[in-house]
Amino acid sequence: MRGFSGVVGVVVTIALVVGGLAVVGHLNPQRQLRVGTDRLGPDSGEQVTDYLVRAEESLLGDDAEPRWGSVSFDRELTAEQAYAAANGVRISMVLFRVPLDRVQTPILTVGVPGSERSVLNATARAAGQIQESFGVEDRQAQIDAVSQRRLLSGCACVVTVVVRGTAAELSEVAGRDGVRAVEALPPDAVSGKFAVEPLLPEYIDVVGPLPDDGPVPAE
Repeated sequence: MRGFSGVVGVVVTIALVVGGLAVVGHLNPQRQLRVGTDRLGPDSGEQVTDYLVRAEESLLGDDAEPRWGSVSFDRELTAEQAYAAANGVRISMVLFRVPLDRVQTPILTVGVPGSERSVLNATARAAGQIQESFGVEDRQAQIDAVSQRRLLSGCACVVTVVVRGTAAELSEVAGRDGVRAVEALPPDAVSGKFAVEPLLPEYIDVVGPLPDDGPVPAE
């Protein structure tokens, strides 16, 4: 009987401990960790017109809290033109893509601290991201080579910039010449915790893969 009583005592003790922990957990619930699902830019397969409406609606509101946003252009711009289009709103990221007719080229992302010099220097930094290849007969190597040369020459290759400003500031940028869309995230979005997908000028009807059957130019 003593052994049985001991077992019962242990079971009762465990039950009390578990019950106590449950009460503590109920009174002090764990904060739910935010899942990083924020995203700027269109979804694959999305109608461009739908995205443009969605981007415009994201700017609604009169609060003065700064928020992250993407600025997409109706054509590729030089770094100087992109900086001017932002009109003083701080740029934190520049996305490049060298336009080649019916040739898929890589999207290159360069983070910047926001100064004019850092934005202008981003083009050369984007060129430095392209890995050199010795397979001169390889199509991808040819694409990389011509992309790098054009970036180093200061091409008009900026397709999107990520900025930080108030809803009013972003709305003002949206009305500037050459700006196709401005989309804003909620004010609580965290830097580095959201994805960015550019709205390429070539996206006319639906967002999707672009043709890749054209010849790669030599220069």
